[in-house]
Amino acid sequence: MPPRTGRRHSGAMSIRHWPEHERPRERLLRAGAHQLSDAELLAIFIGTGGRGVDAVARGRALLARFGSLRALLEQPPQHLAAEPGLGPAIVSRLKAALELGTRHLAADLERGIALTEPARAGEYFSRRLRGLPHEVFACLFLDSRHRALAFEELFHGTLDAAEVHPREVVRRALAHNAAAIILGHNHPSGVAEPSPADRSITERLRDALGLVGVRVLDHFVIGDGAPCSLAERGWL
Repeated sequence: MPPRTGRRHSGAMSIRHWPEHERPRERLLRAGAHQLSDAELLAIFIGTGGRGVDAVARGRALLARFGSLRALLEQPPQHLAAEPGLGPAIVSRLKAALELGTRHLAADLERGIALTEPARAGEYFSRRLRGLPHEVFACLFLDSRHRALAFEELFHGTLDAAEVHPREVVRRALAHNAAAIILGHNHPSGVAEPSPADRSITERLRDALGLVGVRVLDHFVIGDGAPCSLAERGWL
């Protein structure tokens, strides 16, 4: 069953006056968070929408203003705090929830569980890099059993490119005694299609790391949609 897009109650009616089975918080506890629309999830953080507007209506208005949930949540905290119906306390809770999601995704990696699903690594790179205003090149270092040793953002670039130095990647791999590595970088444009330069640096890194016995398992390009895997393209 897909999430509902909103309630039909009048915007002047407070959520606390809605039937209990239709209130966002009660529905979340009863049916699960996945059953709530974006506006209803926001309403749980907002609490009250203000005079004459319920929290769900306020959530819809915020989504309409920013165009999407992602665009809203990627706003700087100080910008969001100035929006009607939000404020520093609510924005702090929203940003904390986002960080909890990222840390939950990384929990298996941090516990030393072997990485058997490459897509999970791509999702982790997405959470860490997508939405950044500049290009960032990062590495996930793994041991011989493909358990995570460390995640590092090694190079920060402009809006168009990051200058990647194979020598530094090799140095960090040796410092972690890594046996394998997964690479990732974001495209601030939102287009995850690998460029010729992306393929070139991947080949240079694969060759340089191969000289010290470190295998490059994948290179993810992060954009607006699903991460693009160079390994799946057959380019590794």
